[in-house]
Amino acid sequence: MRMDSLLVLLVVAGCGAEPREPFEAPAAAPVADPEDDAVVLHPRSCGVEPTDAEVDRMELQFDLDLARAQSSQVPLVPIAVGGTIDVYFHVIHSGATGDLLQSDVDAQMTILDNAFAGTGWSFNLVSTDWTDDAAWFGMSDGSVAESDAKTALRMGTADDLNLYTARPGFGILGWATFPNSYAARPTDDGVVVHYGTLPGGNQAPYDEGDTMVHEVGHWMGLYHTFQGRCGANGDRVADTPSERSPNYGCPANRDTCAANAGLDPVQNYMDYSEDGCMYELTADQDARMDDQFSTYRYGK
Repeated sequence: MRMDSLLVLLVVAGCGAEPREPFEAPAAAPVADPEDDAVVLHPRSCGVEPTDAEVDRMELQFDLDLARAQSSQVPLVPIAVGGTIDVYFHVIHSGATGDLLQSDVDAQMTILDNAFAGTGWSFNLVSTDWTDDAAWFGMSDGSVAESDAKTALRMGTADDLNLYTARPGFGILGWATFPNSYAARPTDDGVVVHYGTLPGGNQAPYDEGDTMVHEVGHWMGLYHTFQGRCGANGDRVADTPSERSPNYGCPANRDTCAANAGLDPVQNYMDYSEDGCMYELTADQDARMDDQFSTYRYGK
């Protein structure tokens, strides 16, 4: 990863990885639903759904890591507050289905860069590879197929982004790993999305490339805007108003936490809105991504 902007802070040691529950595929389940390409998915579905208790544990670990850094005697090192992240793009397909063109990949990278342009983060596509494998193409989060695919294909280190397109099972459009899980599960690190969510894909109204933006937000350390519902902590970001439930569609003036300031952030990339409604990452989300990347990814 090439850093464009640096701060000097204390190096952080340790990682609070949050293990996932193992996935068990149903007996004799097909690799992928043969009708899947004909289905328009409503509503948006993301495989990153930590409970509030799991978020509390991750945030406690993060606070401990910061405290350890402040008392550390190790030399000062540069810490990222923006920069260019190297990307390895893995197109997994089953014959002609999901066999994307380089132009499709390039279009997705443009959407990703544009979405993060105001944060100081950008993305450099290092390579694209193609793998024809029906089992991997139908992978689900935590499955053997996912593990096999990532073990074979993943490149780089903690501060490099691996993107995978496939046709995930169980109606999921995508999922990602959080920064604090890298130390415990480095091979698992990365983002998986349904190939039909890329610009011009077949998963309307989620076909403009914003599913990848949403999942990369998780990879950078962001929770959903509706995490914690109307509670005081929410998504741990001060400038995203509380939201009692995910937004589906693009309603105007939605306010599900009326006792709290601000309308629901339906335009935020970390909600479940339709792609045509999403356009925002806030200043505090930017700051959180900087902190998470610096603590768990930069130089690891």
